[in-house]
Amino acid sequence: MKRFIETLKNIYKIEDLRFRIGTTLFFLLIYRLGSFVSLPGIDPAQLQNLQNQTSDGLLGLINMFSGGAFAQASVFALGIMPYISASIVIQLMGIAVPYFQRLQKEGESGRRKINQITRYLTVLILIPQASAYLTNLHMQLPGSAFAMTGIWFNAPSIVILTAGSMFVLWLGERITDKGIGNGISLIIMIGIIARLPMAVVQEFGSRINGGGLVMFLVEFVILFIVFMASIALVQGTRRIPVQYAKRIVGNKQYGGVRQYIPLKVNAAGVMPIIFAQAIMMVPITIVGVANSENLRGVAAALSNITGLWYNLTQFLLVVAFTYFYTAITINPTQMAEDMKKNGGFIPGVKPGKKTVEFLDTVMSRITLPGSIFLGLVTIMPAFAMMMGISQSFALFYGGTSLLILVGVVLDTLQQIESHLLMRHYDGLMQSGRIKGRPGLGGM
Repeated sequence: MKRFIETLKNIYKIEDLRFRIGTTLFFLLIYRLGSFVSLPGIDPAQLQNLQNQTSDGLLGLINMFSGGAFAQASVFALGIMPYISASIVIQLMGIAVPYFQRLQKEGESGRRKINQITRYLTVLILIPQASAYLTNLHMQLPGSAFAMTGIWFNAPSIVILTAGSMFVLWLGERITDKGIGNGISLIIMIGIIARLPMAVVQEFGSRINGGGLVMFLVEFVILFIVFMASIALVQGTRRIPVQYAKRIVGNKQYGGVRQYIPLKVNAAGVMPIIFAQAIMMVPITIVGVANSENLRGVAAALSNITGLWYNLTQFLLVVAFTYFYTAITINPTQMAEDMKKNGGFIPGVKPGKKTVEFLDTVMSRITLPGSIFLGLVTIMPAFAMMMGISQSFALFYGGTSLLILVGVVLDTLQQIESHLLMRHYDGLMQSGRIKGRPGLGGM
């Protein structure tokens, strides 16, 4: 406890870090306040049917990601997920379309151009999603809940929902630039954390009324074990030894030492689950626009988070996206070229093509168990609900919510620790350092 208080004092002493943390909290407060601002023309007192609809299923998961804004018919109801969907499309095009491949190689200017295109695509995705959301509102709410009807309500609401999501994106970018980094990740995380206290209270109340206080304690023990396993997944690495040749420059000797390349078991972070979740939203959007009975059956099957088809599809998508995202973020050819330029080599492996093949083989082998474990963590909430745990609390046993909480918290602590160490203060850990991890796609 004494060390914790001393660390807080050190953080307060650093003006830049103090400003960044304050700025981050300020922008997150704006986001949370906006989540309770309902769309103009809707009576907030008549949202009970919408809140009942989002109490379980895929819509409940979407509502958790938005911090409850989805069920409040808020101006931030669509949240940040449309931007994630647009990012998926752009990254896929970066593999298949030569134009985007050239942009990726142009450095900072190319990255700015890609970000601009991603924003435009986000707006194009938001328009049909906003229309589907409003269609669902009209189906769930009584006519008396709307002060206006027809185009006089729909057109302004589409604009407001689109502008609200883009404003959330702007908040995330400001947190990345002016705050402690990973703004998009923090916005998603704060929406999840906002649901945790209520979920714990509801689960505690249900267990007390049912006489199962011991079971409630057992649930927390299991939750602690799952958290530890998730931390091990996020932090797990395979260290590849690299030997650097000796070089004599003047009177000084360089190289001649052995270092390690840390290849992460889960190099893709939480992005595969977010990608899969964004894809799972497609059927609901299509149903909302098409209004087809046949499509409703497909959407219902893929919206039941305890059903076989939802969990099987989610598991396979997570495994596939883990390999995909690892392939686009880890480049064995570039790593081999960098080692060769700096006079480094892997002991027992020839430089050049053999090194590329070795690194590619190692990544494939460690990604397989990592992707399977990630897929199992994704569907853990379904098993928790089968054990009688309420959905609101079961969602923290796995899936996107758990890994985002673990990953973003570790990354935020690592960011703060780097500021402390850079100014010669002790880090957050009494021994060792917090390992870094990739953010949500660098966002």
